[in-house]
Amino acid sequence: MDFTALLPLIVISATALLLMLVIAFYRSHAFAALLTLAGIALSFYTLTKVYGIAPRQVTTLLIIDRYSLFFTGLVLAASFSVVLLSYGYLKKHRGHHEEFYLLLLMAVLGSTVVISSGHFASFFLGLEILSVSLYALIAYVRTSDRGTEAGIKYLVLAAVSASFLLFGIALIYAQLGTLSFKDITLRVAATRNLFYLIGTILVIVGIGFKLALVPFHMWTPDVYEGAPAPVTAFIATVSKGALFAFLLRYFSMAGVTSQNALLMTFSLIAIASMLFGNLLALMQDNVKRILAYSSISHLGYLIVAFLAGKAYALIAITFYLAAYFVTTLGAFGIVSVLSGSEGDADDLAHYRGMAWKRPLLGAVFTAMFLSLAGIPLTAGFIAKFYIMGAGVGSGLWTLVSVLVATSAIGLFYYLRIIITLYKRPADKESPAMTERTTVAGGAVIAALAALLLWLGFIPRSL
Repeated sequence: MDFTALLPLIVISATALLLMLVIAFYRSHAFAALLTLAGIALSFYTLTKVYGIAPRQVTTLLIIDRYSLFFTGLVLAASFSVVLLSYGYLKKHRGHHEEFYLLLLMAVLGSTVVISSGHFASFFLGLEILSVSLYALIAYVRTSDRGTEAGIKYLVLAAVSASFLLFGIALIYAQLGTLSFKDITLRVAATRNLFYLIGTILVIVGIGFKLALVPFHMWTPDVYEGAPAPVTAFIATVSKGALFAFLLRYFSMAGVTSQNALLMTFSLIAIASMLFGNLLALMQDNVKRILAYSSISHLGYLIVAFLAGKAYALIAITFYLAAYFVTTLGAFGIVSVLSGSEGDADDLAHYRGMAWKRPLLGAVFTAMFLSLAGIPLTAGFIAKFYIMGAGVGSGLWTLVSVLVATSAIGLFYYLRIIITLYKRPADKESPAMTERTTVAGGAVIAALAALLLWLGFIPRSL
């Protein structure tokens, strides 16, 4: 039964090992991509087999329940899309690309371990598998100076954040004598020791870095801009989604809303993230940097529902993350398919007149940004409505007021991009407008556009 419960993780691990052996004997970009897609699809299929036996505790390290299965499915579906986008993107760059998919599989494995963690040991192991894979993925295109710079920045800052996280875990262990979330939940009520409080704040610092919450966000715009577009999509969705799933599980069990110091800490982080994320995005002319600062604000919105701490809040968070995955993958997917061998199509000027030159892609790009802005009939509107409902239901009036005000600010820079799409095309045509869209990339973007409208019109189905 334990092996059955671990099937999704086992399949991803086995696929990574098989791919490693295949690369050693036979190099083929197409075969590596197909094998990776097959492994992720099979892992997703095994979720149906595990669903019947959930919930199940596998040793003290992993909790396989319906919560972890939902987020694992979300991560696997997003990763499948990233692989399809990566294939067309990497074909435009010279060199061997098979190892890219190996690193991607390891990052997926790390994400699934983080999601299913019921113990700080398994959480840290999963986090480091994810992080080490991302170091190489960010700098994978070696001819890109910005990519190398982004990889080094992420490496140094992630190492620093990991040290904060480890020291925080050590202090929690020193006070409570356990690293199991279940035991921490039982023992935390009996203590309010300074060691535990400081340790928890240090853990928040470590997680805040990975989620790019203010004031731990400084790496985000440079890494988003420098990393290959499909990798940026992976970081913005899979990496952050896995960490938020852990945050919600651990701090809900530890009773964050019952501790005033932690409640105040998270409230300040949420307000700062919503405010600074949107204000800094106003000053950008690079699409990837705009989406970077936008992601900071969206994580701030999620913290509002997280602090609401009721069953409705869980629905709001899961729906918001699903909608955020679809819109962010769609936006970065279009950047990926329009990027060429000379660099990513990330400058706002690249998209001038896109609605006239590439009407279908222009329409999808418009829909994605309207969803991120929270305009009705899109998934983003329903998601923000749920978040506000959770905040109002718990009386978080200050946070809800900041959410509404900053959403209005966000509307400005999203509409600025949309207006650029519908401007008269420049005299000198951008190379992005002539870049061919691969079949795989086009299929992913079409599927994401359909999901966006489906979640906007029929949200109850999710």
